[in-house]
Parts: sequence; C-alpha cells; structure tokens
Amino acid sequence: MKKKGVLISIIIAIIVIILFPLIGSYNGFVSAEENVNQQYAQIENQLQRRMDLIPNLVNTVKGYASHEKDIMEDIANARSRLIGARSPEELADADAELSSALSRLLVISENYPDLKADQQFTQLMDELSGTENRIAIARKDYNEEVQNYNKKVKRFPGRITAGIFGFDEKEYFQADPKAGEAPKVDFEGNGNG
Repeated sequence: MKKKGVLISIIIAIIVIILFPLIGSYNGFVSAEENVNQQYAQIENQLQRRMDLIPNLVNTVKGYASHEKDIMEDIANARSRLIGARSPEELADADAELSSALSRLLVISENYPDLKADQQFTQLMDELSGTENRIAIARKDYNEEVQNYNKKVKRFPGRITAGIFGFDEKEYFQADPKAGEAPKVDFEGNGNG
C-alpha cells in the first residue's frame, strides 16, 4: 500500500514538473500573440485615419483638377480594397495601391499652384504626412512583435508548445516591391501639357 502511494506521488510530481513549464510557455505565447494583434490593430487605426482624410483631400483637389477623373477613381478603388483587406498581406497590397494613387495625386497637384496655396489642402497634406509617419512606425512595431513571436514559435522548446496548442507563425507586414518606385504620371492629353 505504501509503495502504491509513493508511486502515485512520484507520478504526480513528474506531471507537475512537466505541466508548470508548459503552462508558462503557453502563457508566453498568449502574451506574444496579443502583442502582435495589438500592433496590427495600430496599423489598422492609422490606415483608418488616413482613409478618413482622403475624401476631404480628394474633394479639395476635385475643385481644382476636376478633369483628373482616373486618379480619383484609382484612389476610391484602392480605398475600397483597403477597407476589405482581411490579412496582413492583403492589407499591405491595398495600402501600397492606395499610397501609389496618393503619390500620383500629389504629382498632379504640382500642376495647380492655386491648389498648393489652398489652406485646406495644405492642412490636409500636413495631416496626411503625419499619418504616413505613424503608419510607418506602426508597421515597424508590428513587424518587431511578429519577429519576437515567430522566434518563440520556431525555437526549442517553444516549438513543442506551439505545436501542441496550435500557435502558428504570423505574417510580416511587407511593402509592395513597387512601393519604392516613383509614380509615373502622363500629363499629355489632359489639357495641362
């Protein structure tokens, strides 16, 4: 009878020794995943702020450059894609598309000195510039949290915990390879040449 009690005590001790680190590791994954989610939400917040600024900017530009319909449509389409994005990859692609359309809009605005002097346009551009900086910081912070999380998922013994509880690697927020290219704008045929 004593041997049975000792054996049960040893088994319980072994289970406790195994479970405590597993619980700590699990909680570490939960915390790391929440950090990633929180940083992703910050990107979404800043993108939403930018999307809220765009209609005012477009309306201001329309008053001066009403015949630039293609760029206005591109901005509207890109904005819609951004709203419908469901993953970091889709969000990054839609964001790059919107950034490209906004860049073309800014190039077009160079041809309208009255627009550049408009106080509302200037204020909106300042707000947009500040928002772009916030987006860049939010992306960087998100990618740092993803890196920390993915390291936990890949390293031993975290790899075992991740496998047991279904913690998978997260996607980085990657810029579109074309994002570094200057926008190409053709002013011929639009009455500005």
